Amino acid sequence: MVTDKGFGRHARERTAAAYGGGSAGRALPGCLGWPERPGHLAGAVRNEENVVAVRAVRGAVQLERDEPGHMDDQVRLLLMAILERNALTADDLISIWFTATPDLHSDFPAAAARGLGMADVPLLCAQELDIEGALPRVVRILAHIESDLPRSEIAHVYLGAAAALRKDIAQ
Repeated sequence: MVTDKGFGRHARERTAAAYGGGSAGRALPGCLGWPERPGHLAGAVRNEENVVAVRAVRGAVQLERDEPGHMDDQVRLLLMAILERNALTADDLISIWFTATPDLHSDFPAAAARGLGMADVPLLCAQELDIEGALPRVVRILAHIESDLPRSEIAHVYLGAAAALRKDIAQ
């Protein structure tokens, strides 16, 4: 195992050696450039013609108040809008990260996803940075999905006042 904290070419050489690789140009398993192996996820095939593409979908909603029922309703609406606007099903979801502004503490935003039946989708909640002047009571989502859509055609969903967060991509 590599124990020193060096970066750059020498660190890549040590890392490659630790993973059984040779040259410094190789990446870690699962990264671009690592040789394909039978059963390896890179190059996994959905069907005979299409390779699975991993995409990310962003979204946000501003809550009117910090109450569990209201949070559940608003996060469900956001999740359903993301699924509908991108023609996704729960089977297309890889994982979802939720963040909430520090003024939201009545419930976990991920509870709404569990309520929609997303029991086998990995979910993670975190607190958003506490930035002075930031929009209050906001739940943000970063969903990793499998989709054949090009990145430019992914519909990012910002509901209500949260549309002000990303006017460039809000739909």
